[in-house]
Amino acid sequence: MRQASYRSSVEGEGASVAPPHLTPPLSAPQGRRGGTRAAGGKVGRRWSGALYQTFLTQLTIALFFALTLSARAADEAQLKRGELLFKAADCVACHTDAKGGGAPLAGGRKLETPFGIFYSPNITPDREDGIGSWSEAQFHRALREGIDQEGRYLYPVFPFTSFTGMSDADIAALYAYLRSLPPAARPNQRYELRFPFGWRFLLMFWRTLFFHEGPLQPDPDKGSEWNRGRYLAEAVVHCQECHTPRNFLGGLKESEAYSGNPQGVAGVKTPNITGDDATGIGKWSVEDIAALLKTGQTPDMDFVGSAMAEVVKGTAALDDADRRAIAVYIKSIRPIHTEKKPAS
Repeated sequence: MRQASYRSSVEGEGASVAPPHLTPPLSAPQGRRGGTRAAGGKVGRRWSGALYQTFLTQLTIALFFALTLSARAADEAQLKRGELLFKAADCVACHTDAKGGGAPLAGGRKLETPFGIFYSPNITPDREDGIGSWSEAQFHRALREGIDQEGRYLYPVFPFTSFTGMSDADIAALYAYLRSLPPAARPNQRYELRFPFGWRFLLMFWRTLFFHEGPLQPDPDKGSEWNRGRYLAEAVVHCQECHTPRNFLGGLKESEAYSGNPQGVAGVKTPNITGDDATGIGKWSVEDIAALLKTGQTPDMDFVGSAMAEVVKGTAALDDADRRAIAVYIKSIRPIHTEKKPAS
C-alpha cells in the first residue's frame, strides 16, 4: 500500500522527488556555483604548490652561490695567510739551489755541518720529486712531529724543532700555499753524512734529549703583543736555529738562547742578540729592532748580510705590528755576556 501511494504521487502529480535514501546531504556543494568553488580551490592549491617549489629552488640556488663565494673567500684568505708564513719562514732560501740555478723550492741547496753534508729537499707540488703526493695530515706531521711521509725521523737540519710550535691553522695555510705553486721535477740528492750519523734510528735518542713537541703555548703572564712576538720568533721565523749555540750533538743550548753561535750556517758566526750592552744588542730600542726586520739596516747605519739578509726578505713581508711584536719579544730576552774574539 505504501509503495503504491508513493508511485501514484510521483506519476500523478509529475513531481520529481527522489527516494529518501537517494537525497544528497545538505552539506554537499550543489549546482554550478558549488562546482566552481571546488574547482577553484584545487587550482589555487596547485598554484600555491608551484610557487612554493619555485621559491625553494631559488633559495637553494642562492644558498649554493653564497656558500661557494664564502668558501672561495676562505680559500683566498688561507692562501694569503700561507704566503705570508712562507715568506716569514724564508722557505725559499733553504729549499732553492740559487747558486746552481735551480728552480724555486726544487731543493738541492748544499748545507755543510759537523755531521756531514745535507741537501735541501724538493718541496714543490711535483708528485714524483716533491711533496705533491703528501696529504695535509702528512705535511702536518712533518712540521709538528718531525716525521716524513714514509714514517721516518727527519734530521733536525730541517727546523721542525721550531716549526712544531706553529698552530694547526698556520700549518694548514702553509700547506695550501705550497700546493698552489708550480711543480718542479728535480730528484732529491742523497746526504753525505759521516759515520754513524747516517743511521736514522739514532735520532730517536736525539729527539728524547732535545725535541719538545708543540704547538707553542702562550704565556698567560705576558701580554698579547709579547706572545705574538714569541710565536713568530720561536716558531715561524725560527730565530733560535741560527742565533743559539749548539752542543756537540747539535742540540740547542737553551740556557744560552740567542747569545750567538760561533758555528752558524755554513760556518759563519751569528751574533749575540740578547740584551747585553757590551756583546749583544742591549743598546738597541724596540724601534731599532723592528726597523732592521723591515729594511735590514742597523742603528749605526750598516746593513746586515749573509744569511740574515735572506731572513730580512721574509720579515719585511710582515706588517708593522708583527715586526714590532718580534722586537718586543727579542728586547725582553735576558742579557747574556759572551766573550769577543780579538780581531785578527
